Amino acid sequence: ATFTIIVPLLLLLLLLSCLRSAFTIDPEPQFIEKYFPQVLDHFNYNSLGNGTFAQHFFVSLDQYWRKNYGPIFFYTGNEGDIWDFALNTGFLTELAAVQGALVIFAEHRFYGKSLPFGQESFNIPQIGLLTVEQALADYAVMVTELKKELGAQKCPVIVFGGSYGGMLSVYMRIRYPNIVAGALAASAPILSTAGMGDTRQFFWDVTADYENYNPACKDTVREAFQKLQTLAEQEDYTHIQSAFSLCKTPSSPKDIHQLNGFLRNAFTLLAMLDYPYSTTFITALPAFPVKVVCDTLLNGTDVLSALRDAVGIVYNATGEQTCYNLYSLYVECADPTGCGLGLNSLAWDYQACTEIEMCFESNNVTDMFPPMPFTQRMREDYCAKRWAVVPRPGWLRTQYWGDALLTASNIIFSNGDLDPWANGGIRKSLSPSLIAINIPEGAHHLDLRASNTADPSSVVKARQREAELIAQWVKTSREKMF
Repeated sequence: ATFTIIVPLLLLLLLLSCLRSAFTIDPEPQFIEKYFPQVLDHFNYNSLGNGTFAQHFFVSLDQYWRKNYGPIFFYTGNEGDIWDFALNTGFLTELAAVQGALVIFAEHRFYGKSLPFGQESFNIPQIGLLTVEQALADYAVMVTELKKELGAQKCPVIVFGGSYGGMLSVYMRIRYPNIVAGALAASAPILSTAGMGDTRQFFWDVTADYENYNPACKDTVREAFQKLQTLAEQEDYTHIQSAFSLCKTPSSPKDIHQLNGFLRNAFTLLAMLDYPYSTTFITALPAFPVKVVCDTLLNGTDVLSALRDAVGIVYNATGEQTCYNLYSLYVECADPTGCGLGLNSLAWDYQACTEIEMCFESNNVTDMFPPMPFTQRMREDYCAKRWAVVPRPGWLRTQYWGDALLTASNIIFSNGDLDPWANGGIRKSLSPSLIAINIPEGAHHLDLRASNTADPSSVVKARQREAELIAQWVKTSREKMF
């Protein structure tokens, strides 16, 4: 169905908050899968000429859009398969139904099915075309051409994104204000990933999630890691294998370091995805997973087996793992918060070695994890060996302004207090059109997810405010066009 809804602003907010019951809409978004012939290299005419690759995207043409008039809601894809983000960004389609918008989910180059050189995409020098600048140019070219094809030249464009995708939405508004009328950047750590702030902050904030539920939870995790360290110093590797159900007996400090990273990564994911209902985003998790983990830890009879069972909520959600293979379930990379697995992890590792700075550390003083430093020197050594590149600290801040954003406009920075990425982003409004929305009970970009009966009131209010601002931007942009 195509919706033509013109209502006063206050009524629009009311409609959004009760959208599922107030309207008869298609129960699931109906997307068409397409490929766009995208330029390989936007900035060097000699390297590849006008060569192209097939960029993957999804579009909803007839379900919500008021043709040739309604806005375009464009999701700036991040580090993964775009369909996963489309499935987990229901707020965008709910809002499109109210505002009569065309919805586009665009996949980031070198992720998902958008591999410029197929299986050779991760070779050197081909992977050198994986940059933030190239990705932004991809989105600018795609939305411009699609507007022409669809007769939508006068339809305002609002970009949406979560996490790294939220960063890209900010950058799109900064870099291409002639194309983009506004941006909703959810859980976008534009400061910490530009090398700004305290390198201890991230794992400090991960720890705070567990401590805020129950201080004893943090103490139990710390105690378990200390017992693991004692066994490692004694080289009691058989005990460690048994306690953590490892497929292979560890035999070196390298293996213990890998085990520590494996364990820390689970707590990081659980804190990020601490949603009030069960989800399958990244992995299958129960509702309030931080609570579930802490209860598991505090009800255990032995701290090591309790720690094993706690991380099993991440690594063994199906119950099918009989043992844990440390090197296949977790891959250490240039992002201490984790790169994931598969080809997408290769792309993100490269980005973490070039433009995205994440020299985060745990230290067992400000956090509950074992000391695991990751300095700029360590990053340089790793990246030179893995990708033959030398990082350029400060480039992202230079290119995309860091915190010097006062000349920008029409950007929403939403962050949830439960999200360990939140303090790496913008937490205070910078101007009347650079607006911070803080969600006390929100985890990682909870506001972008579809409405749920378990949603806390803070995220409902956040979405209402976001809808109001976006409607204003669309109205103002449209007035300038006509």
